[in-house]
Amino acid sequence: MELGEELRSCALGRGADYFGVADLTLAEEFVRGQGGELVARYPRAIAIGIALQDSLVDLIPNRAEYAAAMLYKHNSYDVINSMLDQVAVEVANRIQRAGYRALPAPASKRASDEKIAGIISNKLPPHLAGLGWIGKSCLLVTPDHGPRVRWVTVLTDAPLEPTGTPMEERCGSCMQCTDACPVHAFTGRAFRADEPREARFDAAACERYFKEMEQNGGPAVCGMCLYICPYGRKNSRRDVQ
Repeated sequence: MELGEELRSCALGRGADYFGVADLTLAEEFVRGQGGELVARYPRAIAIGIALQDSLVDLIPNRAEYAAAMLYKHNSYDVINSMLDQVAVEVANRIQRAGYRALPAPASKRASDEKIAGIISNKLPPHLAGLGWIGKSCLLVTPDHGPRVRWVTVLTDAPLEPTGTPMEERCGSCMQCTDACPVHAFTGRAFRADEPREARFDAAACERYFKEMEQNGGPAVCGMCLYICPYGRKNSRRDVQ
C-alpha cells in the first residue's frame, strides 16, 4: 500500500472523520512566524479531524448550566483532543517506520502565551488541503459539518502528494458567528492570507472571557461561534429554522 493511503487508512480506522495532506511551502512565511524553524523545516502537514457530536454542540446555548457546560467541555475538548493526539502519534510512528521524519503537533496545547497560539495553527493544514475554508470566526469551516470539527497536525518530510488546494470561502454576507460572540471578538472581515489574525479576531478578548469564567468557578465554555454557524447547524436535529 502506498504510504499516503496507509496513513489515511490508519487515521480513519482509529476514529478520524477527515484526513488531508497539505503543502506547507504555500504558507512558509506564516508557518515560520508562528512556530519558527522547528516547524518550518517540514514541507508537508497531515490534517486529521474528528467531527463533534451535534447533541453536545447543541448544549452550548445552555452553557450557564453546570451539567451542560461540563458535558460539552469533557467530551468535545478533553476526550476528542486525547483521541486526536493518539491518532497523530500513530500516524507519525508509521511515517518514521517508512524512513521519514514526523512531528505530531498537539491538538490543543499553547506554545506561546504572547501569541495565544500553538506551534502551528491546526486550521491551516486542513485549509491548504482543501477540506474547508477559514470563516469569519477564524475557525475552519467544512462544507458538511461546518466548524464542528476538531483538528490535529502531523508535520513531516515524507514526499506525500497534497490532497487538495485551498477552498474558496463560502460565508458570503453571513455574520451569525460575529453577532453571536458575547465579547465581540470578531471584526466580521473575511479571511485573507496576507492579513494577520488580529484583522479578524481579538484573541485577547476571548482569553479574558475564559479567565473570567474560570474565576467564577465553573467550566470555561463558550463556543457560540462554533454552534451558530449554519454549515454546522444544518445537520443538527435541534436546528432552528
